[in-house]
Amino acid sequence: MILEEVVTCFGTSGREKKVAELIRDIIKDKVDEIFTDALGNLIVRKKGPGKRIMFAAHMDQIALIVTHVDEKGFLRFAPVGDHNPINLFGQRVIFDNGVQGIIGNDEVKNLSEINMNKLYIDIGALNHAEASKAVEVGDMCIFNTTFYENETCIMSRSIEDRIGCFVMIDAILNETSKNDCYFAFTVQKEVGLRGARVSSYRIDPEYFISIDVTKTCDTYDGTKMNVKLGEGFALKLKDSDMITNEEVKNMMLDIANKENIKYQFEVLEGGTADAAAAQVTRAGIKSGCVSVPTRWAHSGSEIVNKFDLGEAIRMVKGIMNYEFKE
Repeated sequence: MILEEVVTCFGTSGREKKVAELIRDIIKDKVDEIFTDALGNLIVRKKGPGKRIMFAAHMDQIALIVTHVDEKGFLRFAPVGDHNPINLFGQRVIFDNGVQGIIGNDEVKNLSEINMNKLYIDIGALNHAEASKAVEVGDMCIFNTTFYENETCIMSRSIEDRIGCFVMIDAILNETSKNDCYFAFTVQKEVGLRGARVSSYRIDPEYFISIDVTKTCDTYDGTKMNVKLGEGFALKLKDSDMITNEEVKNMMLDIANKENIKYQFEVLEGGTADAAAAQVTRAGIKSGCVSVPTRWAHSGSEIVNKFDLGEAIRMVKGIMNYEFKE
């Protein structure tokens, strides 16, 4: 299944090649142009006579990178992307070469003392020499959790932002376009929106739409916002680094009302999307974001609702065929 393949493929920030190759194989027969730039962004085009629109979803997943192998064979690490140390303790991880480990911690008296410096990866090695045969400094690992779905939800690692990649894949495979649409599967978002910066500069679109995840307020973690699972896609109004262009917001509202697409407004206090980089590229690009509500983002098991996913796909297809007023 395409969704499971895309979500579970190994592709950390700066090491997204496997994901790009997988996506290329899936969509190559349904696009007019396809290429990879110097940074690793996979960019495809579906030609149309209308406005030049760029959609973007990032391929990279958060990871841990080995910084030191100690004398006992334990691996010290640093985060690649944003991690909460509380989410790491006890998690199983896997490296690209198949080596697995469990995250342990130095002695602490309570959970509030846990931080990155007190955590390490145990791959079952007995000493430095044995561990160094399996893993080197600079190797990256990801959560080793499985893909699961039922009638209403999908649960997996790396929902962020492979779910956005899937939204674009579905639109590419199943929709023609009245606008001149570019789809950028971007790299290194989790370490600074780097792929979006260079790809939006190159394409120089008239409109830029990120497809990414956003938090929800329907758990007990204290988040205060207006987004829940099962209530439709989230139309971003603002996050920590961008304010959605008003013309883009009104366009999405027009599409939602005409197509009866269910949506909810998103104001995200922490975190951002590729659109934040595109918005200030060149002389500025009119930018916005289609968000998929997600519980437990940046953990080993993130959850999305299938109805929300479907509404996000419908919105992207609507933008592809939107008739702009001159």
